[in-house]
Amino acid sequence: MAQAQVQRNEGQWRRICAVSDLVAQSGVVAWVAGEQVALFYLPEQSPPIYAVANRDPQSGANVIGRGIVGLLKGELVVAAPLYKQHFSLVTGQCVEDPSQALATWAVRLNGEEVEISD
Repeated sequence: MAQAQVQRNEGQWRRICAVSDLVAQSGVVAWVAGEQVALFYLPEQSPPIYAVANRDPQSGANVIGRGIVGLLKGELVVAAPLYKQHFSLVTGQCVEDPSQALATWAVRLNGEEVEISD
């Protein structure tokens, strides 16, 4: 049974951290409305910040924020640290296994503040 891709609709924007709290080309994890959200800061991209669920659907571990970011066939992805499957930072979909997906959130910069839509 395929797992549905979960895209959060834009709702109310809330501040979750400052840009200075992020690490370029890497992930950090924030607690948002009872969930761990992995934020990836890629300053050379547009948009520069991506937000996906931190929980790896294959292992169940909260480790996605520690994954390695890169390009796979022209798509921005994060490689899950344990089993190395790749997830799109834009859609959350797993490249190797369409039955796996990460929830995604709309995220934006508002001056020097990072905001997420819940």
